[in-house]
Amino acid sequence: MSIDERVLFLVDADNVSLDIIERALALKQKEHGAVHVRRCYCSAEFAQKNLAFFKEHSMRAMVNATAGKNCTDIALAVDAVQLCATSVPLVVVIVASDSDFAPLVVHLRELGCRVEGVGQEGKTGAESPRAYDAFVDLPVARKRTTRAAPVKSRDVDEDEPALAPAPARRAAAAPASAPTTRRAAELPDDVARWLDALPELASGRKVELNVAAEALRREGLLSKSGASTKLFRKYPDSFELAAGKQPNWVRYRG
Repeated sequence: MSIDERVLFLVDADNVSLDIIERALALKQKEHGAVHVRRCYCSAEFAQKNLAFFKEHSMRAMVNATAGKNCTDIALAVDAVQLCATSVPLVVVIVASDSDFAPLVVHLRELGCRVEGVGQEGKTGAESPRAYDAFVDLPVARKRTTRAAPVKSRDVDEDEPALAPAPARRAAAAPASAPTTRRAAELPDDVARWLDALPELASGRKVELNVAAEALRREGLLSKSGASTKLFRKYPDSFELAAGKQPNWVRYRG
């Protein structure tokens, strides 16, 4: 079987964020000079939502019409074997934190492929990196909070009466018992990332748990089998779950 110069870049979108995919591609382009085959295995909803991302990075969205467990993993594995059936690529890169790909990695190595992996820090199991010829975990980049620019002081006429600073006037007008909203800087890192992924939740509106879970999975903040209720219950002061023992919506308390 001949060796060709292709570099394959195959992504399991179920368990890594867009940020990880983008940085993994940049890393492999730097290491290998070119990435010839770029495929991302995902749902139709994920592909539609991130169409601009795929166009920007010349990446094919390999849409899975079936939504069952491990369907994305199986589609990626079948494609990888077919791509290596006639000639062995120089390198196969698998972007995933899922340890289920270990048998695929072993099979591709036996064909003569060099197989490299990229995972998302905090989600990769300890056994995953051992199967690959090389493996790197990338941390999720923190989203920056936009701060308002400081207001420049204007020139004051000497005959014009001085006004109290705006914060002082607000503090005087507010009742002594009024609750104060926590600043974003005081939020735990987890909570800040969840609110970034769910703007409608940050606004204080109720959000259905299945909608919240899907958004968190797209950003790589919740695993495929993880329960969103377990995440939100870590911070009962920040999130309200209703109703009963099997809640179906969540609200940010602020």
